[in-house]
Amino acid sequence: MRSTRLAPAAAVIAALALSATACSTKSGTDASSAGSDGVKTGPGVTEKTITLGALTDLTGPYASLGKSIVNAQQLYADQLNASGGICGRTVRITVKDHGYDVQKAVSAFTETEPNVAAVSQMVGSPLVSSLSQELESKHLLTFPMAWASTLLGGEYVQVVGSTYDVDMINGVDHVVRTAKLKAGDKIGHVYFEGEYGENALAGATYAAKKAKLTVVGQKIKPTDQDLTAQVTALKQAGVKAILISAGPRQTAALVGTAAAAGFTVPVLTSSPGFAPQLMATPVGPALEKMLQVVSPAPAFTDNPAMQKLAKDYKAKYPKDLLDSGVVSGWNAISVLGEDLKAACKAKDLTREGIAAAHRKQSRLTVLGVPLNFSDRTKPPTYQSFIHKPAKTAPGGLANVEPAHEVPAARTYALPKD
Repeated sequence: MRSTRLAPAAAVIAALALSATACSTKSGTDASSAGSDGVKTGPGVTEKTITLGALTDLTGPYASLGKSIVNAQQLYADQLNASGGICGRTVRITVKDHGYDVQKAVSAFTETEPNVAAVSQMVGSPLVSSLSQELESKHLLTFPMAWASTLLGGEYVQVVGSTYDVDMINGVDHVVRTAKLKAGDKIGHVYFEGEYGENALAGATYAAKKAKLTVVGQKIKPTDQDLTAQVTALKQAGVKAILISAGPRQTAALVGTAAAAGFTVPVLTSSPGFAPQLMATPVGPALEKMLQVVSPAPAFTDNPAMQKLAKDYKAKYPKDLLDSGVVSGWNAISVLGEDLKAACKAKDLTREGIAAAHRKQSRLTVLGVPLNFSDRTKPPTYQSFIHKPAKTAPGGLANVEPAHEVPAARTYALPKD
């Protein structure tokens, strides 16, 4: 999801990843066979079912987002099965809650991996990074709910959408144009330590250099809730706009504190920095006035596909809010669904067959966004949307600018992990 990240100690991650490797080498990716219909099958695929794995957060800091992702993916599976499934097989999703805990995630993966054909969601880039070698060795196509460009490059880990740094390049261009910034101006960037924030900062720094701006950085931790010191420092530095790559609480704290101080400069957040629940809080009016959101996905009012998703989701889950998790979850499993259909047509539902089908997807459009998955070293799209908070809009966001990319997004050198 485009969600905020916590950064566990590298040594702990490495040790747990090694432990997972030692525990799960018996699943075997080459134990394939042909079904009665002539389709090659592997782990997670029987004559009647295709089982997918979902490693998510339902009890940790991103529980509400995790729930939305799970709901959206189940909605997709239900609709797919109602239309006949894949190769006459019912698609099932095995959901495991890791509570955003690395050890629990590794245990859940070890338990789940032998019996799934692919992973439709894995919440949290630190968790994906800790398991990346396992995913590659098991040939297990996995869709992280994370968008750091450092996750690119693997054959079996697939980011869906533009990455944090590319989003910020497009976002800075928007801020420069709409706030009429000039060469020599300063912009602030409040960002989480770790992959999410630092990846976004890399893109913002590159874009700022192109525009001859200076970035005044303020690194924070996911546990930081009071941003008075950061707002004061940015105000004293004379920044003309603020970028924030953090969580919704931090975005609300920054905008609320700045507004109270009369420091009403434009604020642009990465997609994980906004949640529709914020619009019902006292800071809601300030968010509508000051904040904009750069996102790889359209708003729920943007096109017929998004409007249908919103309608279907509310019909199945009438008590649940529409949020970015709904879009992220739907995007990922929609791509995987198309991969499974292509693998079925090729009569190869092994893990390798599913991944091969995925890499041939060079012109796939999901929710109005064209995606190209043929080059694993690049994001499937360089386009970003610009939204603004709107209390009455579905999902709390209204579109400001449609999907677009700026030239700097292509000249920027993606960082390597």
